[in-house]
Amino acid sequence: MTRSSVSREEMHRLAQLSPFELKGEFIALAEKHIGDDSPQKSRGTKVMLNAGRGNPNWVATGPREAFLALGHFALSESRRVWTADDLGGMPQRDGIAGRWATFARTHPGLPGIEQLGRCIELGVSRFGFSADDWVHELADAVIADNYPVPDRMLTHAEKVVREYLKEEIFDGAGSDSATLNLFATEGGTAAMCYIFDSLMANGLLHKGDRIALMVPVFTPYIEIPELDTYDFDVVLVRASSFVDKGVRGWRYPDEEVAKLADPSIKLVCLVNPSNPPSLALSERVADRIKDIVADDNPNLIIVTDDVYGTFVEGFRSLAADLPRNTLLVYSYSKHFGATGWRLGVIGLREDNVIDEAIAALPRAEKDRLARRYGSLSLEPEKISFIDRLVADSRQVALNHTAGLGLPQQAQLVLFSLFALLDEGKAYKRRVRAIVRQRLDLLIEGARMEIADDPGRAGYYIELDLLAEAERVYGKEFRDYLLAAYDPVDALFRLAERSSVVLLNGGGFDGPEWSVRVSLANLDDLDYLKIGHHLHAILGDYHSEWQRSTGSASSQ
Repeated sequence: MTRSSVSREEMHRLAQLSPFELKGEFIALAEKHIGDDSPQKSRGTKVMLNAGRGNPNWVATGPREAFLALGHFALSESRRVWTADDLGGMPQRDGIAGRWATFARTHPGLPGIEQLGRCIELGVSRFGFSADDWVHELADAVIADNYPVPDRMLTHAEKVVREYLKEEIFDGAGSDSATLNLFATEGGTAAMCYIFDSLMANGLLHKGDRIALMVPVFTPYIEIPELDTYDFDVVLVRASSFVDKGVRGWRYPDEEVAKLADPSIKLVCLVNPSNPPSLALSERVADRIKDIVADDNPNLIIVTDDVYGTFVEGFRSLAADLPRNTLLVYSYSKHFGATGWRLGVIGLREDNVIDEAIAALPRAEKDRLARRYGSLSLEPEKISFIDRLVADSRQVALNHTAGLGLPQQAQLVLFSLFALLDEGKAYKRRVRAIVRQRLDLLIEGARMEIADDPGRAGYYIELDLLAEAERVYGKEFRDYLLAAYDPVDALFRLAERSSVVLLNGGGFDGPEWSVRVSLANLDDLDYLKIGHHLHAILGDYHSEWQRSTGSASSQ
């Protein structure tokens, strides 16, 4: 293999981009060389394999069918109130549960009707909902004829999602989740924006304050603090441990976690399980953080993004272990194959250090906040932080129209109820098996080694090519790679020669020579092919090194 057509200087320049923007360069290269006259093309086998984005290629069909069936029923309710060609009325509460039972009985072949029936029955039997109130909330939500009321989250919806989080994110810890207040958001990305903005607006964070990031981490958590709006002083807590020579464990050494004991660190952000390494926080590290909060930094605010938690057996969030300190962010996008729905929640326990910190602000700050939120209440100081999040999400003045769209909340509820049913648990086992099968194929093709870790979600994998080079060929070869090539050289070669698109791990504050592979968005055997290409790239580097050392010795 010859070197990439992209110069080292150009690679270095492009590597300053976010990995999600740099991905566009890889895609352009891959697409360009799909159309060349290469031997691969003549055999008809060269296609682009884009494992650069974590959009899953599966969807949960049952709760989507239930959503569509709910729409049919709700429209029948609308037409019952007011029928004039395409004109209907608002669904009515009184007797709606009985009418639902009649509709279900008379539409036995409607796709999703049985799934919807099980979900509605679960609301009554498990949660004790009033049947009319429950069915009306669902029907009115899917019709979308009202603003969200309550604006933070619909009443029954919040109770359902709280129970879903208890099972999937809190490992069944009911006592820790009982007073968890939820704000339904436009996915996890909106939740991130709202949290940073409200912490600043409420004087809990200031420009230049010290925060910590547990890295590697989803790139926006790195990029947002660098914006001139925040300009935070960022401390990195690095997952830098090795389990064997050349095999990264992607775990946090004690000395790294100990950085959080510094009381000048006001906030720490983590993705758990991590992105890209895709490992759940170990019990050892969780216990160490609990000790730090108890003994050294009791007012530390923790933001934990637990979107991949469902992919780990027995997952338990820091929001369960440190409920008073933790803002929970959860998105439905990955588990249910629903990135386009934009469904997420922010969770915060009623008793929390954030509201305590607001109450302890200096009088001048309290007066400022009273003016900010004074149009919402005659006692603005009593507005909780999670309700301030809602108001801030609409610049306070538009609080009366705040809240996640009601059809989105209806689908979010149906996803949650599905997960609580037996069929949802079977679905979870299936999607876990999908990503783990793909991981096995990738590692088989690459002939690499990874640590066997019970906390592995397997949604992504981050592979350290430099560590692998040393493991297979020795330290002298590793040093040669460092000196002779830019860290993203392998990614340019993969795109140009094999039409494989991966992301650079350095963009996630991981090792510069690491690559992120999404295990969610391609067919199973594609990962075997990607593994083969990674192995071939490393072999090409080794051949170039041998030629280089051979010519040097001949001189």
